[in-house]
Amino acid sequence: MRLTYIKCIVTVVALFCFIYADAQTKPAAKKATGKTVKPVAKKAVVTPATKNTAANAKKVIGIAKTVVDTTRRGGQTKTPAKPDQVSLSEEIVVTTAYKPVLADAVKIRRNPDLETKEPFKAPLTYNALDKSLHEDSEIKELPSMKIPKEMDSEVYSSYAKIGIGSFKTTFGEIYIDNNRDPALQVGGYLKHFAQNGSNFRQNSDKGEAGLFGKSIGEINTISGNINYQYRSNYFYGFDQVNPPSIVNVDKQHFNTLSGEAELTKNYQDEDNQFLYAIKLGGYAFSNAFQAKENNLVLSGYINETVNQFYTGLSGSIDVTTVKDSLYSFTNNIVRANPYIKFQGDNYKIDAGLNLVSEFGANTRFHVFPAVRLELQVIPKYVRLFAEVRGDVNKSSIREFSETNPFLGQNINIQNSVDKLDISAGLKGMLAPGLGFKATVYRKSISNMPLFVSNFMGYNPIGLIYPSNTVKGYNRFAVIYDGGTAKVNGFSGELDYKTSGDLDIFGKVDLKDYQLASEAQAWNLPKFTLTAGTTVRINSLVSVHGSVLFRGNTTDRISATQAVEVGSFADLSGGVEYKATKRLSVFGQVNNLLNNSYQSWLYYPNYGFNIFGGVGYKF
Repeated sequence: MRLTYIKCIVTVVALFCFIYADAQTKPAAKKATGKTVKPVAKKAVVTPATKNTAANAKKVIGIAKTVVDTTRRGGQTKTPAKPDQVSLSEEIVVTTAYKPVLADAVKIRRNPDLETKEPFKAPLTYNALDKSLHEDSEIKELPSMKIPKEMDSEVYSSYAKIGIGSFKTTFGEIYIDNNRDPALQVGGYLKHFAQNGSNFRQNSDKGEAGLFGKSIGEINTISGNINYQYRSNYFYGFDQVNPPSIVNVDKQHFNTLSGEAELTKNYQDEDNQFLYAIKLGGYAFSNAFQAKENNLVLSGYINETVNQFYTGLSGSIDVTTVKDSLYSFTNNIVRANPYIKFQGDNYKIDAGLNLVSEFGANTRFHVFPAVRLELQVIPKYVRLFAEVRGDVNKSSIREFSETNPFLGQNINIQNSVDKLDISAGLKGMLAPGLGFKATVYRKSISNMPLFVSNFMGYNPIGLIYPSNTVKGYNRFAVIYDGGTAKVNGFSGELDYKTSGDLDIFGKVDLKDYQLASEAQAWNLPKFTLTAGTTVRINSLVSVHGSVLFRGNTTDRISATQAVEVGSFADLSGGVEYKATKRLSVFGQVNNLLNNSYQSWLYYPNYGFNIFGGVGYKF
């Protein structure tokens, strides 16, 4: 029974193997072309024993899949002629065990960030508007803007100051005006300033008083003023090294009463308007000796405007009477200036003539050009200007004494003539608040006046001094350069302002003199510099300062001898503190460097001095 069972199993296994071998040895299916493709005999592949590599493993797998006849016949393998004859006996030779080999792992060269960083999230707050939406496309009326409140709502029209200081300084000032009135201004003022220096009779005194008024009507404006000025000083100038045997120090004083009245048509922004103005003014001047000078001037202009075209005529009549102990004469000048003007957005042209007639002690007639051009180079910032003009410069004792208070008697009075003045330059704004002006010029001056020292040893105008005159102390005289002098120069100005808290200004003048008959431009500096600043530290404290620098000058002390007057610098400053809205305290320091400089030969100025006081508004 067992044998029968075994035979049945063997028969079933043999049948299954025969069916499997027959399926593996069937030829490939024929294509649609009908041609019979013979199977290609496969060669037996013998795999040698090699190292345990991945390639060998692949070859072993290939051997296992290849069907070959492994029957050994004399050490050779015979390929059957037909697929039907392939033997079912196969021998598979395994040379070694398959061990897969993996490549090295690729390392990640990056360290993890162990710091904990949380992004910042700003707190958000939402405010919902509880407002209804109106669909109204019509233009609404804008609300009126409120005028900001003034810093100082209470404005005072009058003030007074009083102070004292070193060198027996006394200072006083009062200014009175009516309250705010857009159509009327009326007021008056008083001023006083006196000092006594350390040098021999180095005393000075200045005083002023005046009344003024102005009325603005619908068509015309009327204004006028009356002023009185008093100045006094001593002739304390003499050579300290070689003083005179007898020093007669006289006191000099100057009195000037002046006034003027003016009628002007108000400007209105309209086309083709006619403008006019007329003014009458004059003064009466005298000094401590016998010099007197009376002046009366009537001037005015008419102007017709047509769009950008202007035409008009200006003129004046100047009548002056000059008198001293040794002379008395009149010095009168009549001027007429017809002109036309063209003005546009980027240019301005003034063209005209200046007709001048002198009569009195001298009779002459002059015709001068009066032309000025302005052209905008950089819009709203820089303008180029050029001017050609001429005029007669009237000489007067009053103007000479304001420049040099140490004048002697019988000053020679002659008018000088600017034959031709040519100037050109630039002006405008370099930046907001920073203004400038630079000018180069050339002047041709006939009969230019010059101050020279006079020690009573000679007479510049051939006059005979009184017999009781004492020689030795210096009283200046006026001489004139005969012929035509040339003056070349440069003038520069700079001003910087920032909203009222800071103001810096400066001016420099450079001049070169080429005289016709005199050896030097006596007592005329070739270089001057003036500068100053005002700083408002806060609403209560403000500081100001100034500096003056003047170059060397040369003075003539005889017909053959000259003396150099050295350059100097004068630095001054002051401070003001507002204690209340009405009361303030101030202080002033002059000549901080304490330089014993001289503006005029043998007349040293005051040294370091300080004064202060209080001010009150009402």
